[in-house]
Amino acid sequence: MRARGLRVRRDPGERVRARLITPPEGSDAATRSFWRAETIEVLDASEHRRPHIWPEADLSRDPAERPGGADLGHIDLDHQRVLKRQVLAEALDRFAGQGLVAPEIEAVASGDGTGWRTRVTLHVDEAGVVGPFAARSHRVIPVTSYPLSRPAIAEAALALGGEAPGRIELVEPADGEVRVIRREETERPARVARGFRRRPTPEVIQEVVGDRRFQVDATGFWQVHPRAASVLDAAVYGILDGHVDPERAHYDLYGGVGLFAATLADLGGSDIVTVESSARATQHAVANLAPVDVTAVTARVDRFLASRTGAGRTGAVILDPPRAGAGRQVVEAVHASSPEAIAYVACDPVALARDLGTFRTLGWNVDRLRGFDLFPHSHHFEVVALLTR
Repeated sequence: MRARGLRVRRDPGERVRARLITPPEGSDAATRSFWRAETIEVLDASEHRRPHIWPEADLSRDPAERPGGADLGHIDLDHQRVLKRQVLAEALDRFAGQGLVAPEIEAVASGDGTGWRTRVTLHVDEAGVVGPFAARSHRVIPVTSYPLSRPAIAEAALALGGEAPGRIELVEPADGEVRVIRREETERPARVARGFRRRPTPEVIQEVVGDRRFQVDATGFWQVHPRAASVLDAAVYGILDGHVDPERAHYDLYGGVGLFAATLADLGGSDIVTVESSARATQHAVANLAPVDVTAVTARVDRFLASRTGAGRTGAVILDPPRAGAGRQVVEAVHASSPEAIAYVACDPVALARDLGTFRTLGWNVDRLRGFDLFPHSHHFEVVALLTR
């Protein structure tokens, strides 16, 4: 229904009683025009509704007391993928232009969709309470379970106590040993040099994809599902197979610690450049890619692309941007480099659709789309797209 700019959506066949959430005071016009509603009672349940996999996030608790992170945990797992495909289809239809068909969202693992998070961030409030934030809040919610977390992480999280206010990150890398990283609010850097404070150097851990090992900071970016990197690596390999000309230069943009640059090497690329704005990640990429001929550059992608006007022939380009997407400036710069093919790895369907729409106006075809349900019981999923001229 609509009322004074308010739009409320619900699942077909389900009737609920909901509480409207007023936009914060001082919000801009766009924020004031968008209202949220939290379900407080189900009057007529959908056939796909299930008991929530996280008891603390169940309807029996007040919405303000429900932790975030498992917003689809009350929906049948198969139907979650149906809804995710619908979200992708609507985004493509609205932003990418006509004619694109959303793919089925592929299940990555069997089971009930729990026990997969290898990285969890918790918080400690002034009273010493440890837990996740409430949904869309900075208020700590105490919980007695962490169903989405790897068992060892859940055990370590529940054992926490007597903590100082701040943030706690729990990380389980490939070796299975949980790291507990505390970030106190009053934390001071360990060293001071030339008047600049420096944070302690983070521990370097190792992750494994196939027969390759990747070193990464324990606090650095790596996929949170234990199979995500392997699944996405295989998907990129599959869609770019046959598009990597060994006589051309290939680019891994937003390259992190070098996962997809290694994929380009496996596909036969001999002149590969990976670009990443984090200097620490670039340092790791150099070490991770030492056996192959790869140049690792620390730079913002938009600035790097602007600096290479008139460069040699471009082969394949891999785009793996953050949640906001690559954006028009980067898309147009990639187009200007005249690559043979583009693999786009996306974690946000709307940002992906916008960028695909820009590419299509520039003459690119979206030849293939694959979607992966790497984050069950949450609204997140990944999509890999192949673009050719």
